[in-house]
Amino acid sequence: MLLTFEKRVVKNQEMRIKFQDKPEKFLDSEMDLNDIIEELHVVATTPELYHILVELNSVQSLLGLLSHENTDISVAVVSLLQELTDTDTLTENEEDVEVLIDLLIKEQVVGMLVQNMERLDETVSEEADGVYNTLAIVENLIDFRPEFCVEAAQQGLMQWLLRRLKAKMPFDGNKLYGSEILSILLQNNDDLRRTLGELDGIDVLLQQVNVYKKHDPGTAEELEMMENLFDCLCSSLMLQPNRERFLKGEGLQLMNLMLRERKLSRGSALKVLDHAMTGAEGADNCNKFIDILGLRTVFPLFMKTPRGQKKKGPSEEEHEEHVCSVITSLLKNVTSTQRLRLLAKFTENDHAKVDRLMELHFKYLDKVRIVDNKIEGERQRLKADGSEIDESMENNFYLRRLDSGLFILQLIDYVMMEICASGAPSIKQRVLQILSLRGGSIKTIRNIMREYAGNVGDDKEPEVREVEQKRLLQLVDKF
Repeated sequence: MLLTFEKRVVKNQEMRIKFQDKPEKFLDSEMDLNDIIEELHVVATTPELYHILVELNSVQSLLGLLSHENTDISVAVVSLLQELTDTDTLTENEEDVEVLIDLLIKEQVVGMLVQNMERLDETVSEEADGVYNTLAIVENLIDFRPEFCVEAAQQGLMQWLLRRLKAKMPFDGNKLYGSEILSILLQNNDDLRRTLGELDGIDVLLQQVNVYKKHDPGTAEELEMMENLFDCLCSSLMLQPNRERFLKGEGLQLMNLMLRERKLSRGSALKVLDHAMTGAEGADNCNKFIDILGLRTVFPLFMKTPRGQKKKGPSEEEHEEHVCSVITSLLKNVTSTQRLRLLAKFTENDHAKVDRLMELHFKYLDKVRIVDNKIEGERQRLKADGSEIDESMENNFYLRRLDSGLFILQLIDYVMMEICASGAPSIKQRVLQILSLRGGSIKTIRNIMREYAGNVGDDKEPEVREVEQKRLLQLVDKF
């Protein structure tokens, strides 16, 4: 079969050269070539034969056909490559597949695929399928070799994805898939986040999500794409230069407007704000947020958690986490008059925001106590069995506690301590009054914050971590 394939490739090339201006003369050879490519799909069902494809140089022949003058041929090759690299095949026959994947990567397959996509006309359904299958090949390769992300992006994929998102075309499966691939590329890689920023990707993403400021996505698929775009923004904002681009591109103003609208984009906009403002790198965005009257937007969301719209959008816990995180970042990052404006919010309307903060404190303290009781039960059983609780188990326990509400409780209690230390004396009086009424304990809050200080910023520079720990412990001493 492979020999027949090679013969038909050569025959088609010869006929095209011989009868350049007479397509009817080489049409039969083209149809024969297309047929044998279709027949090769059977190889995808037997990965143990992949090494023969490689040894007989058939892979190079297939890749050469990606630039064939007839896009029907290149699309047929794309369909075959998609099936050969299908993730089910990859995971079940890893050793057999490895030889094919390594060769595809060595031959810079993504660069060839991108060049082919650039000439495809997506108004033709077969060619639109070709684009979709190309993106599937990229996803398959990245699944098998996650480190291949950087190389793939450098072969023109990132530029193509941004152009495709910008293209004035109706929403379709390819736009959704493109947003998904971009989100995968940006997930854990600062080099690709930097590349995105340098390609004006922050502006592209802001332009794309701007559509959802006043309009909800029309379908579940479009909603998924919108969330992918917001995820791309969140990932890219992990890199400091992109925060500056976000600030200059008026990303804060757009997110603030989205928070005011009761649309499905509101929850995602809040998550983006959280990413833009967190850490010392978020200081400029925090100051600007107060300048654009963002406090008027974020505090109503703090006071009342919006109800989920038919299970769409963030959960109650996610919403409260992001709001508390934004307020935490503001307290850590803003100074002078802006800080006074922020602290003044907690005395408005007879300390209503302090009351809400305490309500959240008790809500999440109860959640943490439930998980703590479960973990204590597990500890007792392990001790009874004579098992030792090692460091990895302790870390696992701590992560479970964070997931079950401890992380949000730490944010809430940080805000409580910060406003008690820096705000009007009446704030601390109200906090102590509510603690007394509800049988709460200052000692419990101090213990939570000491534990927070002990675990803060493991991913940060030692100096930064030390400063943050010192600040937290000073607050504990003042409280």
